[in-house]
Amino acid sequence: MVRFGIIGTNKITETLLEAAKTVEGFNLAAVYSRKEETARAFADKYEVEHIYTNIEEMVASDTIDAVYIASPNALHAEQAIVCMEHGKHVLCEKAIASNTAELQKMIDTARKHNVVLMEAMMSTMTPNFKSILDNLSKIGKVRRYFAQFCQYSSRYDKYKQGTVLNAFNPTFSNGSLMDIGIYCVYPMVVLFGEPMAIKANAFMLDSGVDGEGSMLATYEEMEGVLMYSKITNSHLPSEIQGEEGTIVIDHINTPTKIEIRYRDGRVEDITVPQETNIMRYEVEEFISLVQSESQQSSINSHKHSMIVMNLLEESRKQVGLVFPADTNK
Repeated sequence: MVRFGIIGTNKITETLLEAAKTVEGFNLAAVYSRKEETARAFADKYEVEHIYTNIEEMVASDTIDAVYIASPNALHAEQAIVCMEHGKHVLCEKAIASNTAELQKMIDTARKHNVVLMEAMMSTMTPNFKSILDNLSKIGKVRRYFAQFCQYSSRYDKYKQGTVLNAFNPTFSNGSLMDIGIYCVYPMVVLFGEPMAIKANAFMLDSGVDGEGSMLATYEEMEGVLMYSKITNSHLPSEIQGEEGTIVIDHINTPTKIEIRYRDGRVEDITVPQETNIMRYEVEEFISLVQSESQQSSINSHKHSMIVMNLLEESRKQVGLVFPADTNK
């Protein structure tokens, strides 16, 4: 049994805990929040005995083995590092850090203390993403990866009314790219590795973050075309286009329907059964790593996370998106 503490008492944490209910080896043992009443309310909901308002007290205790971090992006590195320095394994929400400097410190700490550090990118852990990997050779030489995730944020309504919530606040290393653009970038890196170059564009909001943006990635024999937005919707599927056929993906962030449409007109459904709450698979992967005493996932690996962070950082540089965390390198 792996005993978890959680940092971040929000909706995404509740979704993960719902998914983890049926995962063998998962035990929620402690809740951290800056406010005691918030921690107690969340702990009572999930029948958890231990609550903390000081992270160092939680990770110094013997009540937990691992920590799930779902706080704002700008806090990930500091919180993860203190957890790992106390020998706790860390499953950290995406984006795993604000920049490459923070991520390198996190990876170095994980290696020094021989603990698991894994980015909680849920889509790449799913059975349907594995199906994409397993069937990629069927479409011949790949020429284009196209991914889109454009989802109008309910918080944008508040933004337009003058209230800047965390999602649109650069203080928390947020914005369209870091929040949902990463869902387009990470699968590309897992499937095709690091591109030779990228060209980024974005529409910047007055708060200092990107409301929407795009990225063109250049590979030796193909290109990646990515678009993402928190201020508009799109209803297009994502695609991997090969010379012999195209893999059509309904949702790049939650792949649930996958087809190969061949050049000769044939259509092959390569969808496989998977749970509706796909966070289950990242929890299973993480627990397996802890139990097998492995330091990192082969899919959501340190290498992949670093390549992704490099691309996010270069994209931000090109569009002029700067976070306060960048000055602390």
